[in-house]
Amino acid sequence: MTNADSSVQDSITGTWAIDPTHTTIGFSIRHAMIAKVRGSFGEFEGTFVINGADVAASTASLTIQAASFSTDNADRDGHVKSADFLDVENFPTLTFASTAVAQQGSTFTVTGDLTIHGVTQSVPVSFDLIGTSTDPWGGNRIGFEGSADISREAFGLTWNTALETGGVLISDTVKLVLDVEAVKQ
Repeated sequence: MTNADSSVQDSITGTWAIDPTHTTIGFSIRHAMIAKVRGSFGEFEGTFVINGADVAASTASLTIQAASFSTDNADRDGHVKSADFLDVENFPTLTFASTAVAQQGSTFTVTGDLTIHGVTQSVPVSFDLIGTSTDPWGGNRIGFEGSADISREAFGLTWNTALETGGVLISDTVKLVLDVEAVKQ
C-alpha cells in the first residue's frame, strides 16, 4: 500500500451514519418485457463501520421501511405493498446485515444477508467509493455508489401474469441501485 493509499484508508476509517436526505435506495425492474419501472424507498436508516487497516473487519447494516416503496404511481405502489408482493402489513421492513467486506482499489464488495418478505438471501453488493469531503458545518462525509441484481422470486415475490405475446408482465430480476452519502459519527 502506498502512502496515498494509506491516507485514503485513514480518511474512510470510522463509523458512518447514512444521511437519508442525500441517499437514494432505488431499484428498477423490467415491465411487459419492454420497459423498466424505476422507484425508490423513502424511509430507511443504516450505519457502516469501515476499518481501513483491515477492511474485512468492516460492517454495514440497513433497515428500510417497506411501506415507503414508491414508483410515483399510487395504483402500482398499492399493488406492490399488498400481499401479492411486499405485504407491508406482515413484513414492515427490509433489512441488510453484512457478513463479509472486501476491497479492490476503490471498489468494495459488501456481502450480506438481505431479508425481504421474511426471506433471507446472501447478496453481494458492489460499491464504488466516490470520495470524502467536509461539509460547511465541519461534518465529514463519504459517498458510495452501489448496485446488485437480485431475484425477486428467491424472496417469495412470485406474483406474475403471462403475456399473450409471450413472456411475463414483470421480470424476476430486480436491479438495486444505492447512491449513499453518510456522515462520520
